[in-house]
Amino acid sequence: MDYRMRIAQRYLVSPKRVSLISVITGISMTGVALGVAALIVVLSVMNGFFSFVRDMLVSIDPHVRIVSVETGGLANADSVTAVALALPDVQHASAYVEGKALLTHNGSSDMNVVVIVRGVEPEMLAGVSSVVSQTDFGTFRLERQEGRAGIVLGMGLGQRYNLLPGGGGVPASEVGLLSAAALERTFTSLLGAPPVSRFAVRGLYQLNHVYDNTHVFIDLREAQRLFRTQHRVTGIELRLTSLDHADAVQRALQAQLDPARYEVLTWYDLQRSLYDVMRLEKWGASAILILIVVVAAFNIIGSLTMVVIEKRRDVGVLQAMGVSRKNIRRIFLYEGLLIGSLGTGAGLILGLGLAWAQQQFGLVPLANAESFLISSYPVVIEWTDVAAITAVAMGLCLLAALYPAYRAAAIQPAEAVKVDG
Repeated sequence: MDYRMRIAQRYLVSPKRVSLISVITGISMTGVALGVAALIVVLSVMNGFFSFVRDMLVSIDPHVRIVSVETGGLANADSVTAVALALPDVQHASAYVEGKALLTHNGSSDMNVVVIVRGVEPEMLAGVSSVVSQTDFGTFRLERQEGRAGIVLGMGLGQRYNLLPGGGGVPASEVGLLSAAALERTFTSLLGAPPVSRFAVRGLYQLNHVYDNTHVFIDLREAQRLFRTQHRVTGIELRLTSLDHADAVQRALQAQLDPARYEVLTWYDLQRSLYDVMRLEKWGASAILILIVVVAAFNIIGSLTMVVIEKRRDVGVLQAMGVSRKNIRRIFLYEGLLIGSLGTGAGLILGLGLAWAQQQFGLVPLANAESFLISSYPVVIEWTDVAAITAVAMGLCLLAALYPAYRAAAIQPAEAVKVDG
């Protein structure tokens, strides 16, 4: 072992006695360990919430969405879809038409709800969104049957207004959709009651409360007739082999599609404000918790400075024996690194252990868990975060050792021996 490291170890832990300096050093290491453990646990929980919210939203939102920059939508959806499907990371593509409409039921005035209508092709949508598989009551069939097109509603909307799919001899509930454009034309032209498109309820899906109460699904061609888009679509949604490939697919599509006509959005872009707030909270919490390590680093400055004062004669003797000032500095820098290594190592073991236990056993439940989709705090350990925490903690401990190390190197051998003599 390097003699400088051996001396640093000897100064750090004395086998003969426990001094006040050793106690202060132990407190410093404990502070570093607690700071590192707290950072790992808190960041892992925030990563868990981010992953949970992302997975919940991506079950509804696509991985990548292509929309038209121009008003009116995409006129050549088939060619754009072919370009997207030619990319190796793209598995499924689904064109859609989207707009707002007034939902009515049997002409009743007590049900006039503004909803977001999405016109889709069920067989294509199944590969992009989980809404098809989450249609638990009825079926996700939108084609015309017995002269009536189908519509699929959210479970909350169906239960609120007693709208049910047919079955067992009971006819399906019928609803009407009135587009905003048709309503506007009626008011401006004074032609009387606007034409209402009638649909039969075929199924009820259940994803989340907000989405269920605002989105309804009809066939793509019915939506084109409802919103008078001719053969245009609002956009094309893509499902990839992996969520991590979204940025690469976005860059590839931007290179092949005219940016003046098309805009390519990733899952992050679709909910950017929410994701940005969650990341800001994560790094804000990190900045606050890192103060624990900073305070521990100040304790390291104090304890190493006391070691330098106590070991003045030893430093003077080492210099008289030919040890250079550079190597004197390294002795105390090594001691700072030892303190940082022990504290950081203990913090890593404690933090990762707690995070793993919460991940496996859900030790800390969420308050009022019945109101959430999860029962305990979610945890996701990201090794990039662990590496960053380790680097920051070790860096702070090393910086804390700089002042004592340079002070030790500045000791004059003759003065050190004279003072202690």
